[in-house]
Amino acid sequence: MKLPPSEWIERRGLAALIAALDGKARFVGGAVRDSLLGVTVKDVDIATPLLPRDVMERLKAASIKVVPTGIDHGTVTAVLPDGPVEITTLRRDVSTDGRRATVAFSENWREDAARRDFTINALFADPETLEISDYFGGLTDLEQRQIRFIGSAAERIAEDHLRIMRYFRFLARFGLHDLEPEAFRACVEAAPKLELLSRERVADELLKLLATDDPRLAVGKMLDTGIFDHIIADTDELASVLLDRLVDREQVHAIVPGAVRRLVALLPKQRDQAGAVAKSLKLSKKLQRAIAERLPTLTDDQTGPGADLFQGENDIRALAYRTSVEAARDVALLFVDDESLSDMLSRLKGWQSPHFPLTGGDLIERGLKPGPIVARTLATIEQAWIDNGFPDEKWLANYVDGLDFTPGT
Repeated sequence: MKLPPSEWIERRGLAALIAALDGKARFVGGAVRDSLLGVTVKDVDIATPLLPRDVMERLKAASIKVVPTGIDHGTVTAVLPDGPVEITTLRRDVSTDGRRATVAFSENWREDAARRDFTINALFADPETLEISDYFGGLTDLEQRQIRFIGSAAERIAEDHLRIMRYFRFLARFGLHDLEPEAFRACVEAAPKLELLSRERVADELLKLLATDDPRLAVGKMLDTGIFDHIIADTDELASVLLDRLVDREQVHAIVPGAVRRLVALLPKQRDQAGAVAKSLKLSKKLQRAIAERLPTLTDDQTGPGADLFQGENDIRALAYRTSVEAARDVALLFVDDESLSDMLSRLKGWQSPHFPLTGGDLIERGLKPGPIVARTLATIEQAWIDNGFPDEKWLANYVDGLDFTPGT
């Protein structure tokens, strides 16, 4: 079988890179897999029996910029006009502890394929002939959309515990079948080992899973079997139901999947609890802030969706002004009742947050005494402006004219 013609094969500089490796190279992994599925290829990876320093010398001689991004583990990166290409020397595992592996370089393609996780990720393609090398039945599994570990699932997971999460991510992205029994059993049994991994690795894989088109089956299985307990210690009691409804709404309203939005569906709906989970995953400050913005303050008895969660702000545009249009849209998708959702989303579509034109200096010019009262008064005026639907400057001028700015007050 051959790799079908694909745009990524014609990327600028790629032919020169292949030529520099003198026929000792094959495309591998995601680029091969996704091309066979007709999916847009983002990253291009190359495997080679050449040693890393030999690869670097050859590329430099061909005037191709190369960076030793992971040279100790056999990986260098060629910087091409249409994007970087990783080139990795064939390897075999010498020892593993579930978190990292000690590798030795190899010249055996099958040996390198055997150390990969899933059969569909162990496909090689010759850059010249486009002939595909398949050592473990990956082509059949790809055709059937079956996610299967290479060899023993338990052994593959013992080599790298993160493969548990990768299994469910690939199930969400490509799987059409029920979970393969051996693989599923191995994931459930090894799930406590996830707690040994760095939280950054776990969080990165979790967000990738949640960003797939439809992660509901995969996440649901992880929740039902307790696997998720070793990823997030505290989830919403209705996490599976809330995620199911959210994905339905995204599909109905043609909204692109959002990993953070879906994560909020799984988290407790109190900001402090959700914030604690976000910190435990060592998410960036930016992501922690995004989660907080998508959790408006709810009343004690508000456990389900409802448009009345905007009490005190009276309009979803007010929330968009305070946070962002994206955050307000996500809040609507997560919490607003079905009857109000379409209206909420329509009020945000194409809306741009206005600029509040008044400054503290303007108030001082009108006679307000400098000091903390300026900030308080400005905030009061801004809130009135928001409550009235962001009226024009004429309205704002009339409103301010009605206030008492007697010097010394």
